[in-house]
Amino acid sequence: MANHNELGKDGEFFAQQYLEKNGYKIRYVNWRTGKLEIDIVAEKDNLLVIVEVKTRSTSFWNEPSQAVDAKKIKNLVNATHYYILENNLNLDVRFDVISLIPEKESYKIEHIENAFIPPIN
Repeated sequence: MANHNELGKDGEFFAQQYLEKNGYKIRYVNWRTGKLEIDIVAEKDNLLVIVEVKTRSTSFWNEPSQAVDAKKIKNLVNATHYYILENNLNLDVRFDVISLIPEKESYKIEHIENAFIPPIN
């Protein structure tokens, strides 16, 4: 496995642990439907929390959270729609981004709650 893939997997695992320590119930990790994916599906305070995890080896070029562009947002919203239908859920949804950069034996973490509001089609 390429180093960037390992970094991404490690980052997702660290983000999952971070969320659990902060009272989130993890419903699913790496949920997929077709070509769409949700990194982490969690629940907290009667909210379905969709978490996009961005891990980078450095923030030299930009912060990892800046990699969540309009196309990624559209894909996350579509994936969330299918997840809700498949699981017959009736919860409000919040979209978060967790960005991680390795720091010594751990990660520098930034958790952006309500990172974006889904566009209305």
